[in-house]
Amino acid sequence: MATNNASNVSTGKPAVGGGIYAAPVGTKLPVNAKEKLDAAFFNLGYCSDEGVTNSNSPEVDSIKAWGGDTVGTLDKSRTDTFKYTLIEIKNVKVLEMVYGIANVSGDLATGITVKANSTPRENHAFVIDQILSNGDLMRIVIPNGSLTGLGDISYKDGDPINYEVTITAIPDANGNTHYEYLVKGA
Repeated sequence: MATNNASNVSTGKPAVGGGIYAAPVGTKLPVNAKEKLDAAFFNLGYCSDEGVTNSNSPEVDSIKAWGGDTVGTLDKSRTDTFKYTLIEIKNVKVLEMVYGIANVSGDLATGITVKANSTPRENHAFVIDQILSNGDLMRIVIPNGSLTGLGDISYKDGDPINYEVTITAIPDANGNTHYEYLVKGA
C-alpha cells in the first residue's frame, strides 16, 4: 500500500525563456523531459499568466437497465485539447501559428503583413516544458496538433493584445494524442 507523500504535490511554471514550442509535424520528437529539442522547434514566446489548460475527458454513454439504473458505460470518444493565450503579437512565429504560414510575410523591421482568410493552417508538433517544485521537470509532447479555436481578439487600453488558442491533439500512429514525461531535476 502506497503512503501519502506531500513532496509529490507540485505546481508548474514555464522554463526560462518560454515554455511552449512548435515544429512541423514529423519533426523528431523528444522522448523524455531533458532531451534537447530538435532545431526545427521554435519558441512561441510569452504565454499569459493563465498558463496552459488541458481538457482530456472521455465522452461516455450510459447503459441503462430496465427501471433506469445505470449498469455500465461505453466510451464513445475523447477529445484532447490544450488552451493557452499567446501574448507576443509582434512575434512572426506566433502570427504564423494563428493565421497560417502563407498568410504572414515580412518582419517587424521592414513591416509585417498578415492576411486573415479561410486558408487552412498547418498542423504542428508541440512541446510544453514546465519546471515543477524542487526543480523537477515535466514535458508534454503533442505529436500532431491542429489549431481548432481562436478566442476574440481585443484591442483596448490596459490589456495586452493576445491570441487565445485551442490546440486539438490528433492521435499518432500508436493512437496516442500526447505524452507526458517527468524527471527529477538536476
